[in-house]
Amino acid sequence: MGNLLLVVLGLVLLIVGGNWLLKSAVALSLRLAIPKIVIGMTIVSFATSAPELIVSIKAALDGFPDLALGNVVGSNIANLGLVLAITVLMGSINVRKSFYTTDWPVMMVASLLFVGFIYFDGILEQYEGIILVVFLFLFLVYLLRFQKPAVEDEMPEDDIPLPLYKTVFFLGIGGTALWGGSELLINGAVGMASSLGVSDRIIGVTVVSVGTSIPELAASVVAVLKKEKAISLGNLIGSNIFNLLAVLGITSIITPIRVVDQGLLASDIFWMLGISLLILPLVFFPKGLRLGWRDGIILLVVYTAFVYLTIN
Repeated sequence: MGNLLLVVLGLVLLIVGGNWLLKSAVALSLRLAIPKIVIGMTIVSFATSAPELIVSIKAALDGFPDLALGNVVGSNIANLGLVLAITVLMGSINVRKSFYTTDWPVMMVASLLFVGFIYFDGILEQYEGIILVVFLFLFLVYLLRFQKPAVEDEMPEDDIPLPLYKTVFFLGIGGTALWGGSELLINGAVGMASSLGVSDRIIGVTVVSVGTSIPELAASVVAVLKKEKAISLGNLIGSNIFNLLAVLGITSIITPIRVVDQGLLASDIFWMLGISLLILPLVFFPKGLRLGWRDGIILLVVYTAFVYLTIN
C-alpha cells in the first residue's frame, strides 16, 4: 500500500511539475521573442515529455534500466492503445494529410531505428543515443522549414507573457516537482515490483508508462469536451517520436541503457511496432482519414490484450 501511495504521489508531482515547467518555458520563450512556431515544436514538446525524460534518466542512473526502457516503450503503446482509443470513443477525429506524409513514417523510422539498435546486443549505446537525437534535430528542422501549417497552437491560453519573477518561480518549482516526483515514482515502482514478485520491466510498461501518459490523456479528454480538435492523432504521434528520439536518446547519451529482462526484446518492442503499424489501416478504413468509435474499440482491445499478456 505504501509503495502504491509513493507511485501516486510521484505521478501527481510529475504532472503538476510538467505543467509548471511548460508555463515557464512558454513564458520565457515569449520574453525572448522566439517565434511561436519554434516554441510549439521544441519547447512545448520537450516540456510535455519532461516526466518521461526525468523518470528514464533517474531510473537508468539508479541502476534500473528496465524501468527506463519500459517507461518509454509502454508510454508509446499507451498513447495509441489507451489515450487515442479513449479520445476517439468520446468523439471521432479527422486525420490530416501530414499523418501519412510525415508523422506516421517518421514514427515508424524512429521505432525501427530504436528496435534495430537494441534488439541484437540488448544495449542502447551512447553513440546510438547521439544518432537518435541527431535524427530528432533533422526532423524538427524539416518541420520548421516545410511543414509549418501542420503545427497547431495547442496552448493559446499561455500566450500572455508572465512577469519575470513568476516565470522563474514556475521554472524552479516545476523542476523541483519533477525531480521529487521521479524519486517517489521510482522508489514506489521498484518497491511494488519487489513486493509483487514481478520485474521492473512489467511495472515500467504498465503502471509507470500509463502514469507518464496521463498528461496526454487529460489534454485529449479536455480537448474533446471543449469540442476542440487541437489534440489530434498528430500530437500523440509527435509524443511517441519525442519519447523514442529525445527521451531514450538523451538518457543513453548520459548513461548507456542495458536490457535486463529479455521480455522487453521478446515481446514489448513488437507490441509497440504492431500498434504503430495498426494505426495506418485504421486511419484509412472504413472511412478515409478519419478515426471513429470502432477504431477506438479495436485499439482498446489490443491494449487490454497487451497488459493481460504482459502481467500473466
